[in-house]
Amino acid sequence: MDKLKKGEKFNIHSYKHDGKIHRAWSDVIFLEEIDSAYIFANNKTTVTESDGRTWRTKEGAVIYFFKDCWFNIVGQLKKDGIYYYCNLATPFVIDDYTIKYIDYDLDLRVFPDGSFKILDQHEYKYHKNKMSYSDDMDKILQYELSKLIDMVRNKIIPFQPSIISKHYAVYEAEYKKTGIFKKGLAYNK
Repeated sequence: MDKLKKGEKFNIHSYKHDGKIHRAWSDVIFLEEIDSAYIFANNKTTVTESDGRTWRTKEGAVIYFFKDCWFNIVGQLKKDGIYYYCNLATPFVIDDYTIKYIDYDLDLRVFPDGSFKILDQHEYKYHKNKMSYSDDMDKILQYELSKLIDMVRNKIIPFQPSIISKHYAVYEAEYKKTGIFKKGLAYNK
């Protein structure tokens, strides 16, 4: 794929280690590329589960896909502050306007006060056994989780609410320009 252009629309497909689709998000908008990541955003987007069920996210979000890390980060703009949902996953690829990665179950939830919680450890252990994650894979994921926690503790981008707000403001401007932005759904700073 050629260089991404600001305002281009993409989908996101998350897979499991066995190659089966896990979840898909529609209509994420590319905002910019920085040294370490590609930045996207969406608002109340449609999510399709592996069983075909669909639902909509409840708020706007800014999504960071890192070039060389085994995680991606979603900054969620909720009424009571910015939360982060961090997925331990393979580095992404882009194929025909679809961002693809393998989700490895472990997640890190970061709260507006900077505290965090590791999620889905039981699911990770279950899938590790069921899908035969290698010891090397386990070491990579544990290392990447510790790197992610260090980023949170040291408030490294994107773990700075002002950065998320800045990127979301760019997204709002782009959506308003394209005429698809839904008024009243924007995050109130």
